[in-house]
Amino acid sequence: MGATGEQIGPARSRERFLVGEPIADGVRSPILNSWQRCQSLGLSPDQTDLPYRDDFDPDSRLVHAAQPVLDQLASRFSGSQMNVSLADGNGTVLQRRFGEPALARSLPPIQSVPGFVFAERFAGTNGIGLALAERHLVQVYGAEHFAERSQSNACSAIPIRDQLSGHVVGVLCFGYPHGYEHPALPVLVRRAAESIERRLMEQRSARERALLRAYLDAGHLARNGSGAGEGPMIGLEELGDSGLDLHDQMILKEKATELISSTGRAAVEVLLPHGRGVTLLSSPVTSRSGVEGVVVEAVFTGEPPPAHHLSVAAGTGPPHGAHAVHEAPEAHGAHEAHGAPGAPRATPPGPSDAAPPTPGAPAPGKVRGLVLVGEPEVGKYAVAARRRLELLAEASSRIGTTLDVTRTAWELAEMAVPRLADYVTIDVPEAVLRGEESADPRSELHRAVVHGIREDCPFYPVGRVELRAGTPHMRCLDSGQAVLESDLREAVGWIDQEPAHARGILARGVHSLISVPLLARGVLLGIASFYRSEAPAPFGEDDSWLAQELAARAALCIDNARRYTREHTLALALQESLLPHGVPEQGAVDVAHRYLPAESGVGGDWFDVIPLSGTRVALLVGDVVGHGLHAAATMGRLRTAARNFAELELSPDELLTHLDNLLVRLDREEGGDNDSGSTGIVGATCLYAVYDPTSRLCTMARAGHPPPALVHPGGRVTFPELPAGPPLGLGGLPFETAEIELPEGSTLVLYTDGLIEDRERDLDVALDQLSHALAQPDRSPEDTCQAVIDAVAPEHPADDIALLVARTRTVPADRIATWNVSADPSLVAGVRAAATRQLADWGLDELAFAAELMLSELVTNAVRYGTEPIQVRLVHDRSLICEVSDGSSTAPHLRRAATTEEGGRGLFLVAQLSRAWGTRYTTHGKVIWAECALDAA
Repeated sequence: MGATGEQIGPARSRERFLVGEPIADGVRSPILNSWQRCQSLGLSPDQTDLPYRDDFDPDSRLVHAAQPVLDQLASRFSGSQMNVSLADGNGTVLQRRFGEPALARSLPPIQSVPGFVFAERFAGTNGIGLALAERHLVQVYGAEHFAERSQSNACSAIPIRDQLSGHVVGVLCFGYPHGYEHPALPVLVRRAAESIERRLMEQRSARERALLRAYLDAGHLARNGSGAGEGPMIGLEELGDSGLDLHDQMILKEKATELISSTGRAAVEVLLPHGRGVTLLSSPVTSRSGVEGVVVEAVFTGEPPPAHHLSVAAGTGPPHGAHAVHEAPEAHGAHEAHGAPGAPRATPPGPSDAAPPTPGAPAPGKVRGLVLVGEPEVGKYAVAARRRLELLAEASSRIGTTLDVTRTAWELAEMAVPRLADYVTIDVPEAVLRGEESADPRSELHRAVVHGIREDCPFYPVGRVELRAGTPHMRCLDSGQAVLESDLREAVGWIDQEPAHARGILARGVHSLISVPLLARGVLLGIASFYRSEAPAPFGEDDSWLAQELAARAALCIDNARRYTREHTLALALQESLLPHGVPEQGAVDVAHRYLPAESGVGGDWFDVIPLSGTRVALLVGDVVGHGLHAAATMGRLRTAARNFAELELSPDELLTHLDNLLVRLDREEGGDNDSGSTGIVGATCLYAVYDPTSRLCTMARAGHPPPALVHPGGRVTFPELPAGPPLGLGGLPFETAEIELPEGSTLVLYTDGLIEDRERDLDVALDQLSHALAQPDRSPEDTCQAVIDAVAPEHPADDIALLVARTRTVPADRIATWNVSADPSLVAGVRAAATRQLADWGLDELAFAAELMLSELVTNAVRYGTEPIQVRLVHDRSLICEVSDGSSTAPHLRRAATTEEGGRGLFLVAQLSRAWGTRYTTHGKVIWAECALDAA
């Protein structure tokens, strides 16, 4: 085991650690954690004394199983400096083998004689102690050893487990010079340990075979003695032809396993699925070599057992609290009735040993069959294994019922308490709660769950937590592997983090801990810590594996929830960026709005307020089918397209037709190719309304959308009957408009179906609630919005809600001037003069020059190129609006006139003198309009 520590291990890092200086990055985390534990234990690198035990069993089952393997290893390494050690689960060396026998004589007793204890708390960092602490294959080189005496060593060590229980029962350790290091060495160590574990299991099988032979021998004696009258004794499988199928046999073997684990003599009645009654009898049996076990026999009565019954085997009375329970066939049998523990019998009992049956016991002469034979400890492990499987099966359906990170963590804790642990804490990085991956999970941990058998959990509450180096939790995070502390009183790193808090936890009876990383898809999502207090037995390896299985399932669900949270956040941010952030300036309506995303995911609801020419305004609400980023992106496309179409002054039915064509085209482009992975666009609904405050007329059309609500000035609420129209995206179907006159001071309420559709109530009920909430006309639109959300919106909305409330205004008649003009160029001057007088009456003399020029050009164009009737209108609103309409549908176009041209500059002048101008078409022709700002002069 030669070579110096300075050459092999991180000697300088170790010296820095011992004097409290920062440690180099080259130290492996298991070694660093071990150093910290050694320092917390008060160990000194130069200490030489180790405990010696002379009471270890040199003839134990572990030694018997390992003996041939150790001999083969000694032969393999014959003549070398390699040595092999076998230690028990406490770190006590039981056997040693040396490649060079003379090496044993040259080494000090501590390295050559069995009996010394190499547990980490005595020997510091070493192969045996670290393998017991880490519970997996470890390697220690040179100065990685804590003790000075071991720094010439290099070693590889691996735990040996009982394959039935999962408990660590020993350690196999290879010691060697550093020059012996080879990539194949860890494989050899692992295979040697697996060979010892297999031999341990074979010992189990041999013991059970001996018990079975003792039972069969006793049965042979009984059939030739006084017990022969109780009927033939056969194997369970031999009854298959008489109606006992494989499912029945499985039920009986499962119940027999529970009886074996009870370690007493008892009887239990089982009702099989087909109504056949079976009584299981358990009795102790001892092999000739002294192995004690339990045999379970089945007595077939052929009839269902009584409604309630207790049967106890001969030689015992009814135990305190014992009872037999008859279950339905689905439960696969009945609960056991435990007999009182009895002393092992010197001779194995056979059927003749049974005393006269107690009332209700199976009558003599019935068929008896062997079900199972085994040792009680094996039965306990089998029962525990079945219960672990039941817990995992239940966890698969109870963990991950929602796409919420915190709720999923709570489901893991509720699943584990009290069936696995008495207390559970779950810490996740704050980034995970936001749906992100954490760059450093150790620095931003948030305690999401504290759950236990009592409300007054002795642990840090929900909130930000800080874990220090050396604690089991931090070791778990650093290594990404589960950390088991069977005795928290010896977890010095955990105690040293905050001694007063740790003592308070220990005072509550908390004695063992399992810390498990929450790992999914290679991402560290946090840590789950399981504590045990009420259960007398500390956590073992089987509990650690179960905790890891539960944590792995929960971690996958948490990662799904995290990814959903990220997508939900992105979709919500996208949708918020695409929705209006404010209401544009306009004088037609007073507007308020609300948007509420769905709990289950962001949808594609939107609303808009679009100022139009002639003081008009367009109100729009829509709903894209579906949820998520795709729906939000589609909503953004539709809203942008709707605004562009509205700028073209299209009528509501024409605008919906254009949106319909757009969705059909997008659906064809994105959803037609399934190889792209797109789900396509299913469709959307929409309601589009245009209100004109000069005429109080509102023109509306809808595409499969709920109709608006109209609140009259007196408070009466109606739902105007509009042609429904098909949803957007079907293509080729027409839309119809409806025109209604709104009284001054009316309120128009537009909404999406998320407001009124709820699985908990009928649609009529929701509409009644909406009517009642709106029937107060004296409220402002803002107050009306809030009242509707409070009264009508579902408590847990399954769909987005968009709400738009608009109270109408009107333009006073004295602010509108209209002149009808004949198609005579000589009348243009009269129009200019009339307009100048009107502007003077309105106090807008400063705008007279610009208005005269614009009207002159527009009226002249209408007279020359348009058709009658020709009309001129001035509107004094937030701006001065000049409109000239005629019966022609031919629109003028702005162009740049050449320097040699005498005409073509009229619209150029209009564009220069106005802040906006354009053309809109009507059912009778067109309107050319221009707006001048009131402060333009």
